[in-house]
Amino acid sequence: MSVGTSSRWFHRRGELAGEGWESIVDDRMPGWQHTGIRIAELVDGQTIDLPVGPIEQLIVPLAGSFAVAHDTGAGTRTTVLAGRASVFAGSTDVLYLPVRTRAVITGPGRFALASAPTDVVKPLQHILADGVPAELRGGGAASREVHNFGTPASLDADRLIVCEVITPASNWSSYPPHKHDEHVPGEESDLEEIYYFESAPTRGATGGTAERAFGLFSAYSSPAGEIEIDAMVRTGDVALIPYGYHGPAVAAPGYDLYYLNVMAGPDPERAWLITDDPAHAWTRASWPGEGIDPRLPFADEGAKR
Repeated sequence: MSVGTSSRWFHRRGELAGEGWESIVDDRMPGWQHTGIRIAELVDGQTIDLPVGPIEQLIVPLAGSFAVAHDTGAGTRTTVLAGRASVFAGSTDVLYLPVRTRAVITGPGRFALASAPTDVVKPLQHILADGVPAELRGGGAASREVHNFGTPASLDADRLIVCEVITPASNWSSYPPHKHDEHVPGEESDLEEIYYFESAPTRGATGGTAERAFGLFSAYSSPAGEIEIDAMVRTGDVALIPYGYHGPAVAAPGYDLYYLNVMAGPDPERAWLITDDPAHAWTRASWPGEGIDPRLPFADEGAKR
């Protein structure tokens, strides 16, 4: 793996720490314009202030429940996010904050804050877990579960597109490798993308630890730019995809893999349109015959962890 193209776009847990956050990605990073993410873990009663400015934001509980005191300009209100036990325990409720909203989050728990720069004001939205569309995607060893709480069909945002993917042990996701780095109306979107990863011993495992759980992730160049990531990924790691083909994300045997995707870009429409790597696009044709992995969906058994 080329040091120059990997170290710029892939970051281990804690490498992007600052201002009380475990990780911060925003437009202060060279070459990064359209998306942001912050990760924080709070103990009981601890609080953290969210950024205020021309950005729309989506709060995604990863583990735990939260109280969010927010003021959009008409006085402070509090929304309680029920959250979940872990990212492998089913979907979560999320809270969308319009631009220039002042907000303070109280723990305990671990959460992600996805963001995108904009001046367009959309309404504050609390999307409940039971209203989140869950999609079983792929087939066979490429089966995965997707929670679409921040996609255009679920969330009225200006730029931000957010979803999460759960991949059972030994399965592949973000596959076939694909790209979205040029604007081709009706065919492909121009979107930056952030991957935030977590991993854990699979359901029912009798060994292994969360600290050593891992998966694999790759990204490689397209005509839009040079990038190369070939990494072992663990909880808290972050991959940035400014351009290029990305995938697969592979869950190692014995360990389930989770990632949160944050996307936004300069296109006039808010849409996720992709182009598969032509060398591997043919693999999609096998999925209908293979069917969805019977371990999915995760929600019922995953809640035990």
